[in-house]
Amino acid sequence: MLSKTQRKTPTVIHKQYKISRIRSFYMRKIKYTQSNFHERLSQIIQEFPKLDNIHPFYADLMNILYDKDHYKLGLGQLNQARHLIDNVAKDYLRLMKYADSLYRCKQLKKAALGRMATIMKRQGSNLEYLEQVRQHLSRLPSIDPFTRTLIICGFPNVGKSSFLNKITRADVDVQPYAFTTKSLYVGHTDYKYLRWQVIDTPGILDHSLEDRNIIEMQAVTALAHLRAAVLYFIDISEQCGHSISEQIGLFKSIRPLFNNKPLLVVATKTDIVGLDELAPEKKELLTVFDDLETPLLSMSMLTDEGVMDVKQTACETLLAFRVESKLRAKKVDNVLNRLRVAMPAKRDNKARPPCIPEAALQKIADRERGVKRKLERHIEEELGDDYVLDLKKNYDLPDDYKYDVIPEFMEGVNIADYIDPDIFKKLDELEKEESNREEAGYYAVPKIEYDQTMLEIKELAKQIRDKKSIMRQDALLVKQSTKPRLGRQALSKNREGVEARNSRSRGRSESATDAPSGTKRQRLDSEGNALSVGRGQSGSKSRARSDSRVTPRDQSGLRDPQVLMKVKKIAHKAIAKKVGKWGLKGEGDRFIGTKKPKHLFSGKRGIGKTDRR
Repeated sequence: MLSKTQRKTPTVIHKQYKISRIRSFYMRKIKYTQSNFHERLSQIIQEFPKLDNIHPFYADLMNILYDKDHYKLGLGQLNQARHLIDNVAKDYLRLMKYADSLYRCKQLKKAALGRMATIMKRQGSNLEYLEQVRQHLSRLPSIDPFTRTLIICGFPNVGKSSFLNKITRADVDVQPYAFTTKSLYVGHTDYKYLRWQVIDTPGILDHSLEDRNIIEMQAVTALAHLRAAVLYFIDISEQCGHSISEQIGLFKSIRPLFNNKPLLVVATKTDIVGLDELAPEKKELLTVFDDLETPLLSMSMLTDEGVMDVKQTACETLLAFRVESKLRAKKVDNVLNRLRVAMPAKRDNKARPPCIPEAALQKIADRERGVKRKLERHIEEELGDDYVLDLKKNYDLPDDYKYDVIPEFMEGVNIADYIDPDIFKKLDELEKEESNREEAGYYAVPKIEYDQTMLEIKELAKQIRDKKSIMRQDALLVKQSTKPRLGRQALSKNREGVEARNSRSRGRSESATDAPSGTKRQRLDSEGNALSVGRGQSGSKSRARSDSRVTPRDQSGLRDPQVLMKVKKIAHKAIAKKVGKWGLKGEGDRFIGTKKPKHLFSGKRGIGKTDRR
């Protein structure tokens, strides 16, 4: 917290600062530290579960695992520390208002932060305890107290975890000694398209409630608070290390926990000793469950015998119990008032058995006999190169119609099944009616004969349409040209310059012809200046060389470099306008409007950073 305060608040005081600014500088540090401590402690206190606001099962489980008083005391001391830090900050901010020097302000800040740190150091043991609680809470299984639940209980090493592994996808450690399972484990299974929660509890020993340890008390808590079907496991082979009489004694001692819950007793390890193979005196002990009207089931984990029967019986029992309890509740009357159940009465005594197609019955019979359906792949393997794919053999049609070109199929149905039987008769009537209409002249179109004037008008209209099309294409070509255009003023100046140059060259040529024959004739360049023709150089050769000089494309038709610059500026503005302020022509555009913006490259450097203003 102290380093965060140093990082997130200003750190330098300059000599020109007033005392009010120095006070606010140090007050800001005290406030920042106090608000950080307050927020972090509030987050810890709020995010830990409050035992009074959660389900009684979780409240009792936390009481067993972490001691409710110790837990509440730890959170209460953190709450007290938060109040003390708030009061320290308030007191020192009040004193800071009267500090008259930099030294006093600094010492008050130091004292305030030191007292806050001392308060938090005293909470070290509380925070360690709460961190252990947090880590352990995150490892607890997520148990929904309101969903359909099966709870497995009994002595240690009677096969509870093995049963959970069999019917769910849980992977609980199974070992041949007692108390392998030391906490609650949860698995999920499906039955009748519903999700069921199965809880494996640690083993319980037969002694008083005060003598039970934390591991056993977790199972007792689950049995006491969760509305679920209870499966009490008894090892009739006595390999768990406890006799049948001891296991029945435990059942009787925890019997009050099973009140108002569906209960099943399951005899395990029947692959070693079956119920029929038990000694008479041990069979006599098991009759206690008949007196309590509790069903006794048997199963073996090794051979999987009876495992699914136990699961189905437990689920059915719990479903019936939940439905019955809902019917006894008051809410059901409001629901039933909105429902109307129709009870149809028989209209006659005629038997109406279900109509099952022969193909479906054949499939069921083949499945019962163990006959596997021959797939197209198997037929292809048998025939080899002689195999031909026949898509029509499974059509639901008589064999006479299966391979006809007509009828065709559309959307899985045979069109021929939906043809009207009188269609040909109706077609003859329709054709006869059409022929009568044709004879009567119903469809006759009157012929229009154009005179010479109309023909000329049509020809003229065709020529106008062709001309319009050509003009439209020409306009489109002109519009698509990307050559930069000069303004009207620049064009007029350019035109004047070209005309003047032409007239000048024309006048010189005339004067050259009028010159006396004795004077030497001089050649003129494009600007009207005289070109010297050296000895040995013929006029035709220099003329050919001057004609071969090619004007660059972007300078054609321009008078001088000033007009060229003006054209380039106009082109640049057009591009900037088209691109927009921040837009780009494409991925390769590197256009920078302003090379050195003034606000980044001018002015004095002040106190702050130099990379931005």
